[in-house]
Amino acid sequence: MTGKVRFRNGVEVPALGMGTWNMGDDVSLRSDEISSLQAGLDAGLRVIDTAEMYGNGRSESVVGEAIEKRRSDVFLVSKVLPSNASAKGVVRSCTDSLKRLRTDYMDLYLLHWQGSVPLEETFEAFEKLRDRGMIGSWGVSNFDTADMKEVEQTSQGENCVANQVLYSLSHRGIEFDLLAEDHDRQVVTMAYSPLGQGGGMLKDNVLAKIAQQHSTSLGPATPAQIALAWVLRQSSLIAIPKAGSKKHLLENIAAQEIRLTDDDLAALDKAFPPPKKKVPLEVI
Repeated sequence: MTGKVRFRNGVEVPALGMGTWNMGDDVSLRSDEISSLQAGLDAGLRVIDTAEMYGNGRSESVVGEAIEKRRSDVFLVSKVLPSNASAKGVVRSCTDSLKRLRTDYMDLYLLHWQGSVPLEETFEAFEKLRDRGMIGSWGVSNFDTADMKEVEQTSQGENCVANQVLYSLSHRGIEFDLLAEDHDRQVVTMAYSPLGQGGGMLKDNVLAKIAQQHSTSLGPATPAQIALAWVLRQSSLIAIPKAGSKKHLLENIAAQEIRLTDDDLAALDKAFPPPKKKVPLEVI
C-alpha cells in the first residue's frame, strides 16, 4: 500500500478506496461484488463509498453484507439525498442507511449535492448525528468553489472534512481552482469515477502507449492503471474507483506501483488538456 490521506480530524486512510455505484443492481453479480470488496479489505484498503441513492439502497445492502463481520477494517462513507437533507430527514435517512449497512455508525456522511434545504439546517443535523455517535465526521459531494464558500460561511463549516467530486483525465475542471482551494481548507477531495464512465476514455491511444512502457506485479500495465495512477499522484486525494470483480480490484491496487514520468505527464496533458479557465463543476 502506498499513499495515505489524513482528514482534518486526524483520521488517516489509504488514498485508494472502493466505490460501489451500480453495485446491487444485478442480483447475479452480488457474490462477485461482495468478494471484490472483501478482497480489497484483505489487501489493506479501508475506504468503501456508497449512498442511499445507489440502487435505492441496494448498494448499501451489498456493502453491509460484505463488511458485517469486519466492520473495524472499514472507513465507511455514505451519502444523503438533498431531498432528505432536512433536520428530520437526515436522521431518518442515516438510520435507514445504517440498517442496510448492518452497523450502528458510519465514518463519514456526505450531502450528495446541494438542494433546497438550507446548508445550516443539514449541517446542524449532521452535528447531532455526530454527537450521538452515528457518524464520525461529515462532508459534501458535488460542491463547486462557490458552494464551498457557502459551506465556509455556515456556523458549522469548519467541521466539513471532505468534498467528493468527479475527477479523471477526461474531467479535469477542478484543477483550475477547486482542488487547491479544498486542499487549503484542509478538505479532502474524494475523486469518483477516476477511470471515466463506460470505458471510452480508456481507449485513448496515448494511454495505451504509456501503458506499454510500465508494468506492475501483475504484469504489463493497462490503460486503466495508468489513468488511476495519474489521479492518485495528487496529494490529499482519495480515489474511489468501482471494481465489480476481484480481478479488477487487484488491478486497481497494483496501479499504485506505477510512477509516471515527466514525459508521461506531458503526453497526458496534451491528450487531455488541463483547464485554462474556470469551468462549471462536472457531475455524472
